[in-house]
Amino acid sequence: MTLSQHVSFPRQSARTQRFTLGAPRSFTVSPDGERVVFLRSAGGTELTNRLWVLDLRGPGGSAVGGGGRERVAADPAVLLGGGAERLTPEERARRERSREGSAGIVGYAVDSAVELAAFTLSGRLFAAELRAGTARQLPARGPVIDPRPAPDGRHIAYVSRGTLRVIGADGTGDRELAGHETPQEAAGGDVTYGLAEFIAAEEMGRTRGFWWSPGSDRLLVERADTAPVHRWWISDPAHPDREPASVAYPAAGTPNADVRLFLVDLHAGDATDTPEPTAAPDASSVPADRPSRSRTEVLWDRARYPYLARVHWSSAGAPLLLVQSRDQRTQLHLAVDTETGATRTVHHDEDPAWLELSAGAPAWAADGRLVRLADEGGARVLMVGDRPLTGARLHPRAVLDIGEDDVLISASAGEEAPEPETGEVHVYRVDELGVERLSEGPGLHSAVRTGAVTVLVSARPDAPGASVQVLRDGKRIAVIASYAERPALTARAQLTEAGTTRIPCAVLLPTGYQESDGPLPVLMDPYACPHGQRVVAAHNPHLTSQWFADQGFAVIVADGRGTPGRSPAWEKAVKNNMLLALDDQIEALHDLAGRYPLDTGRVAMRGWSGGGWLAGLAVLRRPDVFHAAVVGAPVTDVRLYDTHYMERYYGLPDEAPEVYAAHSLITDDGLSSPAEPARPMMLVHGFADDNVFMAHTLRLSAALLAAGRPHEVLPLTGVSHMTPQEEVAENMLLLQVDFLKRSLGMSGRTAP
Repeated sequence: MTLSQHVSFPRQSARTQRFTLGAPRSFTVSPDGERVVFLRSAGGTELTNRLWVLDLRGPGGSAVGGGGRERVAADPAVLLGGGAERLTPEERARRERSREGSAGIVGYAVDSAVELAAFTLSGRLFAAELRAGTARQLPARGPVIDPRPAPDGRHIAYVSRGTLRVIGADGTGDRELAGHETPQEAAGGDVTYGLAEFIAAEEMGRTRGFWWSPGSDRLLVERADTAPVHRWWISDPAHPDREPASVAYPAAGTPNADVRLFLVDLHAGDATDTPEPTAAPDASSVPADRPSRSRTEVLWDRARYPYLARVHWSSAGAPLLLVQSRDQRTQLHLAVDTETGATRTVHHDEDPAWLELSAGAPAWAADGRLVRLADEGGARVLMVGDRPLTGARLHPRAVLDIGEDDVLISASAGEEAPEPETGEVHVYRVDELGVERLSEGPGLHSAVRTGAVTVLVSARPDAPGASVQVLRDGKRIAVIASYAERPALTARAQLTEAGTTRIPCAVLLPTGYQESDGPLPVLMDPYACPHGQRVVAAHNPHLTSQWFADQGFAVIVADGRGTPGRSPAWEKAVKNNMLLALDDQIEALHDLAGRYPLDTGRVAMRGWSGGGWLAGLAVLRRPDVFHAAVVGAPVTDVRLYDTHYMERYYGLPDEAPEVYAAHSLITDDGLSSPAEPARPMMLVHGFADDNVFMAHTLRLSAALLAAGRPHEVLPLTGVSHMTPQEEVAENMLLLQVDFLKRSLGMSGRTAP
């Protein structure tokens, strides 16, 4: 009997981390087409990921029968001797930025031949020989963060205590490559080498801070100095004996980290370490193992372009940087002279709203042309050199792979597509002759490709989870199994469009609903902010909405202007006016009321983070439409959120105070533009949140109390912006349903 037959959906969803555990992920294809490397845990409720290899060829290069052979390349239980994994604070912070809730091997990096993989467990460095199937710990100085093998597989670079270090793949020659230059740097703890700063990891989608040269002899290394960044504090009220944690948080209008980039020679010095000390090193002196290394600073106008958004270094050209101005309206593509550190401009972009960052770009094509995604002629297009290879029928989302004569991209339907394909994302092969779709059927499709071998991942609306096919020259040769738990319920999302602007929507009614049951109370369940698409042609993303529907609601998920997936104009319509997100929710509600059994006299909204802000805005500004709200981890005073996000949409607070006030739920004077009547609100927030700080909810609660407005506060002790704790995640859903039913005058018990 499976878990789904034993427990309620909220408990099952919590235990399975929303049905992600046991699903294969993080695929890498070897250039010889013989191996696919990936991560997967042993079951749908098992947190610990193992490193796996799918062998596509047998001895002598013959094809493996039966679609390939899977084997474990590294098992944390074996490598840790059965001991529990212990995360360092640095690793916890990295996982929070990537919203990683699983355990074991959560990430790995490989050499260019995909023969050697490096990863961390409990702050220790491990290497796996992927052909041989062996794995071992290397004697690196811990705690180890983000280890990455050189392309030739002879060395592994990693970060420890804010310095970049390197060790031989055989475990010898561990030494520091880039580290603190003065005793003051070592003592202050503000300067790190080889790590992405907070803004890069949280907002830019850049999670790494060093890059190997194709020749394996040099590295590009980020130096980040957080000394200018204001310090905020996170305390644990449940444990008053513990000191608050200091966090360098760049709120809108305040200083960012100072980011620089250096070229560092691998062989600049060969001094080796003494064994790792049991106590912290003496901060009054520079570490004794420092080699007399050579490093060259990469030079660009950092005052004008402070954001280092992308770094690409391949054999197809010089190191390539993408740097942005602070207002994100101007950016430069820069090629780096590896001898002098000087840069030259390859391409220059400007946009009156902002310039969107994309995954996988910019990069060099094999022939040396620049590959990028650009907003041209009202559409987002794939550019190779000076030529656009796509048009307004497609909306590219990411560059997946750059081949010898083509580019693999993911894309959704553009404004001029013959069909809206609501919520769908497909994989396309693009070359000089045209565009070819590789994925089939409605769904969310993505891919990883090297040479002739492609791993195609497809999540579909009519089946739970995702299928993973391995293709060679477009023909399926293997399937990678998923061990994910099957959900206890079936999501029946009806994808449609609403309103004059064709707002993408998903509508979910209770399982077994009949017309004779009459109109239903409505629960709007959006995110509806930039970078977050909720209306998708896949099954599992709608499971929680379906569970709420089964409690007696008609649930509507609407992606209004500002959400990704259609066109630059759709995304950038919210410049200086993200209040359009609320207008679109109302328009979708009223239009759908003519087609679905909606009781518009009983309407609530629930949301988290940006969706929490929108839910609070709904009941405060439009209580004539919305009658209750669950406001989760909301941004209530937008001045208190980070620089890169807020300034992109609203500019600097000192230059546009009226814009910031209009978009905040609270100001220094209390509630911002509250309307009558007062509607009930449930505020939910984690005390350990270092992305949207608890101060947002505490200040909103104080303002509501001062205004005499009813509300409930659900404080989550020890919980961050994620809620991976099983009991917390389960009971949050149950308490939300109870609140919504009470607030909307509904009766009946909560379904499992």
